[in-house]
Amino acid sequence: MIGHLAYAAGSPCPTFVLDAARLPREDGALLAHLAQARSYLASAGGGHVLKIALIEPSPHPMFDLDYRFVQALPGAPDRFDLRGSCGHSVLASVLAASRSGMLPRLVPGARIRVRVRNNGDSVVCEAERVERDMAGFTVTFVQPSPLPFADLLPDGRPRTVLADGGEQVEVSLVASSNTYAFVDARTLGVPDQAALFDAGGRLLERLESLRGAAADLLGWPRGGAFPKIAAVLPGADGGVAARAVTVPGWHPSIALTGAVCLGTAMRIPGTLPWRIAREHGTDDGLVDIITPGGRTAVTAVTSAAGTARDEGALLWATVARKHVTFQGSFALTPLNHLQFEEVAQCLALSGAV
Repeated sequence: MIGHLAYAAGSPCPTFVLDAARLPREDGALLAHLAQARSYLASAGGGHVLKIALIEPSPHPMFDLDYRFVQALPGAPDRFDLRGSCGHSVLASVLAASRSGMLPRLVPGARIRVRVRNNGDSVVCEAERVERDMAGFTVTFVQPSPLPFADLLPDGRPRTVLADGGEQVEVSLVASSNTYAFVDARTLGVPDQAALFDAGGRLLERLESLRGAAADLLGWPRGGAFPKIAAVLPGADGGVAARAVTVPGWHPSIALTGAVCLGTAMRIPGTLPWRIAREHGTDDGLVDIITPGGRTAVTAVTSAAGTARDEGALLWATVARKHVTFQGSFALTPLNHLQFEEVAQCLALSGAV
């Protein structure tokens, strides 16, 4: 079987892309094969790769590609979380699918429609620039029908108080592409953007603890990767500054799904991001999310709030200026029985690393 590696700028690691049609459908057997693949990848120096994408041409007439995300967890090769998604890995998958022949060759202006099997998201990846091993995209997460704000709040309210270490901390739990807990960094003793980006292990531990409390509230395992968490506050020169946590440790920027979720949260009245966005008047249209790794531009488009029973709904959210680099393909020796031999040989020669 052939594996592909592609890296989306801003992601904590490359994505390991595999052909879902060659793998078992049942989770137990699937994860056993993925553990073998992960061990083989680690033996070749790829132990830091914790994102796995399973892709295949979509049988649905509205989509080009079916995608399923698997988050590998540190500690052992057989530890995984199937609960959420990853937007950076969606982009890595589109580029890998094009390079491997699963999709037509990318050209500027091409739109690839991806169905996310983890959570039902519909993602449109529009290629803006295409070079030999790199592509730039604008990514839009489209709702099949307007999604009411109430359906985006897992706890049924824009703000939730979590008990953590004997203290009460207010967060906003928002589920858009992935579920996030957003906390105003100032309530944790972080006064501004510079202090947020300079913060070290103490703040990281506090956010991990809060993330665990949010997982308890949602009935999810503390040892998994979801929900995600990010500390936010007004940016130094406009926009919203954010510091996010990933597996394991600080995220170098913010997940693409995190940008979508934060952009959506800024449009939902009463959430902490909604309040913070209004401090600088950046509550509408294109918003810059500032992170230690740079800026991400996000636009969340919503229907106008109406009566008390119609408080608005999410239509779509767009993230611009995303870049992906294809890093190569290689044969997965432990899973050779899952690929026709002649196909494996040809693909290995076409992009061997």
